Amino acid sequence: MIFRQLFEPVSSTYTYLLGCEETGQALLIDPVLPTWERDLAEVNKLGLRLAYTVETHIHADHITSAKKLKAIAGSQVAGPALDALPCTDVGIVDGVPFRMGSIELQPIHTPGHTDNHFAYFHAGRLYTGDALLIEACGRTDFQSGDPVALYHSVRGKLFAYDDDTLVYPAHDYEQRRVSSIAQEKARNPRLGGERTLEEFVALMNGLKLAYPKFIDYAVPGNRECGECPPGVPEHLQQYCEQIGASRQG
Repeated sequence: MIFRQLFEPVSSTYTYLLGCEETGQALLIDPVLPTWERDLAEVNKLGLRLAYTVETHIHADHITSAKKLKAIAGSQVAGPALDALPCTDVGIVDGVPFRMGSIELQPIHTPGHTDNHFAYFHAGRLYTGDALLIEACGRTDFQSGDPVALYHSVRGKLFAYDDDTLVYPAHDYEQRRVSSIAQEKARNPRLGGERTLEEFVALMNGLKLAYPKFIDYAVPGNRECGECPPGVPEHLQQYCEQIGASRQG
């Protein structure tokens, strides 16, 4: 398998490129609109053809490039079937393998950050979206978020994987790239150690986080599989515009 971790700096999002050497196909997990050209160029440089974009959830902090990549590269849009988006070509279902050539993603319904959030497991790696971050977790105060559900998703489902399983999140804000289940069990200040459900719920409900600055544009845009909606103010246009250069993770 070919693997690349790609970074989008506006929303600090990681996009993951997985390529099948047997079929020459590639997929992108959580691609972002400002870096669609860079991501597609990386696929092409590897001699692959983009077959799918795969979403973990409807994002509130950036707009997916799924629709744009479908128009340019002919890729299919895959995402949680629970979201029931008309623009999705392939609905992903909990426990039903998602296959592309020799690559088989195991979808895991991990509600809590959003109600229809999914993580994906393949070849010793967990792509955890916004459910489990490096020594953190996604917020639970919007998009039908639920701290009780997130606690059970992480500790009951993700922490059930082997300790040496690698954790690749959708975001990191401190330039960290990867963690492991063992590390998160031991060091995650929100969900690790002996943290009880009651303690976690109290912690998350007490965060008093600021309202997400792009959510009112990102959510409707992502419900259209990547359409930057009209009326985005000038100071937020960077979420819709192409980035000329961006480092890769």
